Amino acid sequence: MRPRGDMQVSRPGDGTLLIRLTGSWRLQSQLPSVADVQQQLEAGTPIHRLAFDTQGLTGWDSGFVTFLRNLAGLCTAHQIALDRSGLPEGVRRLLDLAAAVPERQEARREAARDSILARIGKAAIAAVESSGNTLGFIGEAFLAFLKLLRGRARFRRSDLAMILQECGAEALPIVSLISFLVGSILAFIGAVQLQQFGAQIYVANLVGLAMALEMGAMMTAIIMAGRTGAAFAAQLGTMQVNQEIDALTTLGFSAMEFLVLPRMLALVLMVPLLTVYADLMGIVGGAVISAGLLDVSLRVYVNQI
Repeated sequence: MRPRGDMQVSRPGDGTLLIRLTGSWRLQSQLPSVADVQQQLEAGTPIHRLAFDTQGLTGWDSGFVTFLRNLAGLCTAHQIALDRSGLPEGVRRLLDLAAAVPERQEARREAARDSILARIGKAAIAAVESSGNTLGFIGEAFLAFLKLLRGRARFRRSDLAMILQECGAEALPIVSLISFLVGSILAFIGAVQLQQFGAQIYVANLVGLAMALEMGAMMTAIIMAGRTGAAFAAQLGTMQVNQEIDALTTLGFSAMEFLVLPRMLALVLMVPLLTVYADLMGIVGGAVISAGLLDVSLRVYVNQI
């Protein structure tokens, strides 16, 4: 077992503080702190020189070098000369190397924040740039749609069929679940209030109007943006990273026509159908709650809508 690193501080005189280091100064051992040395520097006779005695030192590693760097900073703060002649030659070379490489100015993070006017200005500039990119995308999409009307847009019809399946049939499970739950929640909340007035029959009107006017379209839009929109963004982003879009441009294909236009067409065709389906599933959810809690038959529920 290696002997533990130890430190003894003494004052031989002439304003010198002698630090005697013994044992193994390695990271695996519990190394002494520079706090003891700091107490000696701040108490008693003023110290002008710090020296070392390392004859009893049996081993060292980066932990010992870190300890000496902290001592060097302490000496600099108290304007005390550091005598490194008593240290091993390898330690002196490492200390010289550490002192020879200055700290990069960009390495330390700036603590000061920009003023509120500067932050507002940067946000405004970013918003203008984002608006310009958005307008450019809308313009390119409009031109691609005009080419489609003239029959000159170039994209694969098989891609359009596959995207229609992804946006339509494969989105039915999540649209069914969310819409059914929304309709059930609306019916339950309405039943709790309307039962107080004996008007629970009007839960059908509440669910039907809420789903048809607001919730069906809104929930479908949220689902398509989170599910299908995220999938489109991931696909196109991966193609951009892999330089596939650059390859299409090099071959003379318009990325807007070949990649974006089929996805836009699929969404335009499928979202209205999914909205109607979401309205239906919400009404079904309300019917389940009405039949289970309010004893309203399905026929009465449908006629009330």
